[in-house]
Amino acid sequence: MRIYLDNAATSWPKPEAVYAAVDHYQREIGIAAGRGGYNDAVAAQRIVESARRELATLINAPNPNHIIHGCNGTDSLNLAIHGTLRPRDHVVASVTDHNSVLRPLADETRFRDVTVTYVGCDAQGLIDPDDVRRAIQPNTRMVIATHASNVTGAIQPLAEIAAVAKGADKLLMVDASQSAGHVGIDVQNLNIDLLAASGHKGLLGPPATGFLYIREGVEDLVHPTRQGGTGFESQLDRMPDELPTRYEAGSLNGSGIAGLAAAVRFLRERTIEAVAAHENMLVKRLWEGLAALPGVRLYGPPPSPQRGPVVSYSARGYDPQEFTAALDAARGIQARAGLHCAPKMHQALGTFDAGGLVRMSVGWATTVEEIDEVLNVASAIAGA
Repeated sequence: MRIYLDNAATSWPKPEAVYAAVDHYQREIGIAAGRGGYNDAVAAQRIVESARRELATLINAPNPNHIIHGCNGTDSLNLAIHGTLRPRDHVVASVTDHNSVLRPLADETRFRDVTVTYVGCDAQGLIDPDDVRRAIQPNTRMVIATHASNVTGAIQPLAEIAAVAKGADKLLMVDASQSAGHVGIDVQNLNIDLLAASGHKGLLGPPATGFLYIREGVEDLVHPTRQGGTGFESQLDRMPDELPTRYEAGSLNGSGIAGLAAAVRFLRERTIEAVAAHENMLVKRLWEGLAALPGVRLYGPPPSPQRGPVVSYSARGYDPQEFTAALDAARGIQARAGLHCAPKMHQALGTFDAGGLVRMSVGWATTVEEIDEVLNVASAIAGA
């Protein structure tokens, strides 16, 4: 039996309702949504729309049609970045960003003369909103905030960053891939213009799911980055104007979206607050146990409701890959080692040249007994 601690990459296991929804879609429906008027095609479309409603309710979006289904969180971030930026724009981002933000921005700088200012962070991985304010320029189009770090677990002061962006009349884009499903998000209260998230991490959905929320009115600024079939208005040589179809070229991942809808219903019924309380308890236990081990150095803010369910550390005398390999060999403990697709974060922490860190990320199904076993094994390895 394995002990799975890589939920920040992909959550596992999924709630039983997710498996059932995917299986039902594959076996009983099995066709693309929006591609016919017969009963099963209509049923497929209803499932897709139910997922929009569930996600809209989860983040308090007023109009479900402004929830765009993507291939994953990366696809959604690419739409938000490439679809919105124009030549010679300026962007304020940060060293906490994931490659799903960093690489599209790098592409924009290479081919469209976009410039980017990367705001730094403190030793715990937190951004100072005043640094964001100072980085804004007259031609800044967008401020990008990664809500929670996949390395340090630090949850950024999003309300303060939002106030800075909106006070300067700039678009605010939020990468919620590591926070959605772990903390509450209210896009109306925070005045968020664009919010992207993976479906397969904290939201507990299947892989190859994700979404982009576009605030009403902002769609006029976001150009579709993929074109293709939509199932209606096929006479046009461009994407239709209506949302969400404008951004959903080609057949959607119906079975994955069915699973995502079931996952979000599960989270809303159990409540994110209850899931977060369980995860916070496990993080505290894991953090305190690791802190007591010789040669182990922890990174990120100490356990609190203001951090995500991620614990990253180094172990003296071990390459991160060696330590995780030892964990797996000893007890089937599955953790992640390396740069975690966040090179600027590791550069800021001073862990880049060492090959990154060991990362353990708990989830809704992780147990206290598993954490205690992990600490026993880690103690034996670190003390060896």
